[in-house]
Amino acid sequence: MNKNNRSTNIEESLLPLSLANGQSGKNSIRKNGQSAKKNGQPAAVNRILEHKKDTAQRLTYEKPLITMHSLGATNKYTGRAFSSSTCQEIDGVNVPRLLSKFGSPLYVVSEQNLRNKYREFIQALRGLYPDSYIAYSYKTNYLSGICSIFHQEGAWAEVVSGLEYGMALEMGVDPSKIVFNGTHKASEDLIAAIKGNSMIHIDSFNEIYQLESLSVSKTKPANVGVRVNMNVSYPPWNKFGFNLESGQAFEACRRVASSGSLRLNGLHCHLGTYVADSGAYYQGIMRLIDFALKLERDLKVQIEYLDMGGGYASANTLHSQFLSGAAIVPTLEQYAHALCQPLRKRAGEFKRKPRLILEPGRGLVDEAISLVTTVVATKRFEDGRKAIIVDAGVNILPTAYWFKHEIASTQDVGSNLETVNIYGPLCMQIDVLRTEVRLPPFQKGHILVIKNVGAYNMSQSMQFIYARPAVVVIHDGKAEYLRLPESPKDFRRLDVMPAHLEVK
Repeated sequence: MNKNNRSTNIEESLLPLSLANGQSGKNSIRKNGQSAKKNGQPAAVNRILEHKKDTAQRLTYEKPLITMHSLGATNKYTGRAFSSSTCQEIDGVNVPRLLSKFGSPLYVVSEQNLRNKYREFIQALRGLYPDSYIAYSYKTNYLSGICSIFHQEGAWAEVVSGLEYGMALEMGVDPSKIVFNGTHKASEDLIAAIKGNSMIHIDSFNEIYQLESLSVSKTKPANVGVRVNMNVSYPPWNKFGFNLESGQAFEACRRVASSGSLRLNGLHCHLGTYVADSGAYYQGIMRLIDFALKLERDLKVQIEYLDMGGGYASANTLHSQFLSGAAIVPTLEQYAHALCQPLRKRAGEFKRKPRLILEPGRGLVDEAISLVTTVVATKRFEDGRKAIIVDAGVNILPTAYWFKHEIASTQDVGSNLETVNIYGPLCMQIDVLRTEVRLPPFQKGHILVIKNVGAYNMSQSMQFIYARPAVVVIHDGKAEYLRLPESPKDFRRLDVMPAHLEVK
C-alpha cells in the first residue's frame, strides 16, 4: 500500500460510519487517492468538522440525571418498610367516589372510630378506677358533630375560653360537667361558670382576686380548683398554673382556702401535649396525690377530684422521631393503667375517694379523620429531587409542621419507590406537607389519603388563598356533611365597606 492510499484510509476511518460508507464520502476522495483540500485541510477532515458543527447546532448537552429507586427499605425494627400504603375505602365508602360527590380536598371523619376510641379509653379507666370521667378537649376539634358524638357517649366538656364555654352550653352540656381551664377568663364568663357550678380551674393569683370580686354569695362559696405544674416531663409545661416544686402551688391553695368566697375542692395538672411516655403520668399522679393529701392535712380542705389534663398521644410521628408513633406511643389502656393504679392504691388515704378526670383530645380524635387530596402537578428540581403538588396546603393541615403524617394512595401504583417532597398549592415556599418521603411514582390525578389529621387541623385552619374544604362523616356506610365547604362569600361575610372606600 502506497503512502497516498494509507492517507486515504486514515481519513476514511475518521469519518462517521454513515459518511465513510455513503455516496458523499466516496465523492470526497479522488480516484488517484489524493484528497481534495479546502483551506489547507483534506476534504474528509472538513467533512468531520462540518458534521460536528451541525450536530452541535441540533443537540444541546444535558447533564445526566441519576435518581434512586428501590423496592422498599429494611430495618431491624419493622423489616421491609414503605412510606405509603393503599387506602381505597374509609369505613366501607369508596374514596374516589367521595371526591366526585363532595370535591377535593376533603376531610373525612370515621364516626365509628371516634366512638370506639372513647369507649376504649373510658372502659380502661373505669375497669381500674370506677369513679373516672372524660371531659373532651373542645379546642382539639370543636366541630359540632364531633363534640356531639362524644357527648352522646357520655363525655363531659373541657373548655379554655368563653367562646368554647358557650359552645358547650349550646351543645346541651350540663354546666356542672364543664371543666373551665385557660389562662384568661373574662368576667362575664366566670359569672356564668360560677352560677352553673362548673369546675373552674384557677391559673394565676390575679384570677383568685378576680373570682373573689365576682362571687355573688358569701353564704355559698364558689367551688374552684387550682392548676398545678410540675417537673416530670421535658420541656416542663410551666405556663399553666402554679409550680409545685417551688411551693407556689401550696401558697395559691392556701390563699384560696382562706377566702370566704371561694372553696377549694379540686386540683388540675396538664403535663403537655403529645406526651408519648405513660411513665410521666404515673409520676404526675403520684405527686398530685401527695400534694392533695398534704392540702387535706394542712389546710383542712377536702379534695373531691384530681384532673390530670390531656396530652395523650396518637399514632402520628413527630419529625424528630426515628421510630413511628405507632411503635412508641402508649396505648390508651397503658395511659389508664399508669394513672389509675396509683390512685386506686391510695384513694383510701383521702377524706373521701376522689374522682379522676381526664381531658383527652388528640388521643380520641386524631386517628379518626383523614384529609383526602389530589395530585395536581409533578416536577423535578435541578438537583434531581421529585416534587408532588397537591390541592391541600398547610392552611388546612398546619400539623404538617410537626408530624410526618402517613400517606396512602387510593390505587396500587407499584412498589418502585422514589424519595419525593409533597407541597401544597399555596404561594409560600413553606407550604410543605412532607419532605424526603419514599413513595411510588404518583402522577397528576392520583388521589392521596393523609391519615391522622383529626387534632387541631380544623380548629387551627385558616382562610388563605383557598377556601376551606368540606367535612363529611361516614355513618352506616353513607357520607354526609358535618361542615359545608366555604364559598367566596364566607371570606368577606363580616367585612364592612365604608362609603368613602367604595370604588365608583
